[in-house]
Amino acid sequence: MTKPALLFVCLGNICRSPLAEGAMRAAAAKAGLDVEVDSCGTSAYHIGSLPDPRSVDTAAAKGVDITDQRGRQLVAEDFARFTHIFAMDHQNLRNIEAVRPAGSDTHVSLLMDLVPGREGAAIADPYYDGEGHFGATWEDVWMAAEALVDRFR
Repeated sequence: MTKPALLFVCLGNICRSPLAEGAMRAAAAKAGLDVEVDSCGTSAYHIGSLPDPRSVDTAAAKGVDITDQRGRQLVAEDFARFTHIFAMDHQNLRNIEAVRPAGSDTHVSLLMDLVPGREGAAIADPYYDGEGHFGATWEDVWMAAEALVDRFR
């Protein structure tokens, strides 16, 4: 089997997708699973930026350091590099599909499609909703990371 290469995608790559990347790295390390993990955004708003400080604090509270991540934008080459691309919400899923090169067989879906009972659900963007919402975002991405570990184990 090819080593799984997972890309987590939100709009700006400073809140949800960095948390998803951090959660997946932590869950994979805990399980001894060898996967490639990255994150990006569909917009160019935060290229080169650190994750939002509230995301950094939320991950740190769970023992996960995401301070080495930098914002980047989804590019067509990601479809050759990654086996799976996971969107945080429906708009970003459409944005991902708009970038997908013709003939790409990369698996693309919503991240929450992996969590039983949460199929089709979006991960709420906590950017404008205040610090308290980052914990809920973490819980969602952690559930998805555990589901991914189970899937690839």
